Amino acid sequence: MEYRDYYKLLGVSKDASQDEVSKAFKKLARKYHPDLNPNDSQAESKFKEINEAYEVLKDPEKRRLYDSLGPNWKEGQNFQPPPGYENFQFRSGGFGGEGFSDFFETIFGGAGGFGGSRFGGDPFGRTMRSRGRDAEVRLTLSLEEAYRGGRKTLTLQEQARGPDGRPQMQSKTLEVNIPSGVKDGAKIRLAGQGSPGIGGGPAGDLLLQVSIEDHPLFRLEGVNVIFDLRLAPWEAALGCSVRIPTLDGPVDMTIPSGVSSGQKLRLAGKGLGKGSSQGDQFVRIVIRTPKKLTDRERELWRELSQISSFEAR
Repeated sequence: MEYRDYYKLLGVSKDASQDEVSKAFKKLARKYHPDLNPNDSQAESKFKEINEAYEVLKDPEKRRLYDSLGPNWKEGQNFQPPPGYENFQFRSGGFGGEGFSDFFETIFGGAGGFGGSRFGGDPFGRTMRSRGRDAEVRLTLSLEEAYRGGRKTLTLQEQARGPDGRPQMQSKTLEVNIPSGVKDGAKIRLAGQGSPGIGGGPAGDLLLQVSIEDHPLFRLEGVNVIFDLRLAPWEAALGCSVRIPTLDGPVDMTIPSGVSSGQKLRLAGKGLGKGSSQGDQFVRIVIRTPKKLTDRERELWRELSQISSFEAR
């Protein structure tokens, strides 16, 4: 993969804080998001580049590797701990292998699930049969992935016993069905994919705890999706038609005359969840006023203030 200067792509310095990185990404994402630039291949390409940069710089560990290794930073993710280091490593691919960066999470803690004595037996030498322990890892999804659901390929680096009986790391690939509308914090249970049982006992389960990433255009309030729509004062006063991005694709929305900042307009059934529990999308009005006025504009605003009967306070 060609090396890209992620800091340059986002327009921030190498010592920029996480908050500065996030703000820079959101500003650029609003400018280049495909839903706001239909049929503009250059904007779509630019959005993919800044999204790739943000995927790395928002993660302290990935950013540290990128800063240390430069073009070879991804090779640092392939580090395998020595046998005996009890952990789970989790790597995820996008739906159908398209468009989503790989990532990993390390979960500390024992993965043995042993019962009785340390070696799985009792003082009388009998083999004890016990169920393996459940394991839990975080599954990070984009808001679009959570909304649409679908098949997702996961690769786990898990601890297992080698031929010599010593613990070693091995890879395991799973195909997971993500339910559409899955909520932030929900858990998806994969039966029998946790720690192995002892003495022929059944394996434990693997729990995937869903974590939905921040989005450049939307924010979540429970199952509802919030989108801030910026309007000029005259658009708010006179009403207008605006193309609104949603998780289902853009829709044209009629903004009634006389709306105020903070007012919310509802798009039913465009949130997370399913059936009767599905949330909505709310379009929150944000009225913006021009900072610089020409002499003519200033004259017109003064004239409007003199003839208008509207009282804001």
